[in-house]
Amino acid sequence: MELKLELLELYDAYGAALDDELERWPEFFTEDALYRIVARENYERNMLWPTMSCEGHGMMRDRIMAIRETSMFAPRQMRHFVSGVRVLEETSAGYRTQANFLVGESQVEAESRLFAIGRYIDLVVREGASGGFRFAEKLCVYDGNVILSSLIYPL
Repeated sequence: MELKLELLELYDAYGAALDDELERWPEFFTEDALYRIVARENYERNMLWPTMSCEGHGMMRDRIMAIRETSMFAPRQMRHFVSGVRVLEETSAGYRTQANFLVGESQVEAESRLFAIGRYIDLVVREGASGGFRFAEKLCVYDGNVILSSLIYPL
């Protein structure tokens, strides 16, 4: 039960950081973590060509800088809802986990809408002096095949 609570806290804090403190996003990953967003159809065919990919903190910080400083898009607020956190297996590297996500998007002059829905398939490891969990791998598999025009944000 303690493991489940720690994982729930990790996923809840991850979603909150993406919504309100994007600069903290890399803190949830190991230094050399792999982050990918893939369409479900491609995932099911084992074609893991990512719509977005980051390898390590450096690329994640570059993504944040692009969002904050160089991207041209209408201001928006994202809200992440994570549920169904499960441990799939324990490996020598850590825990393989899965969770569902739903991301909503609100803009000042537009109706709020469902932005993305799917699941996370992750490798979670203990790291640091506190022994807290971090993502070593995060695969975001979104349902549907339409690449959203504003997929500049991590899921």
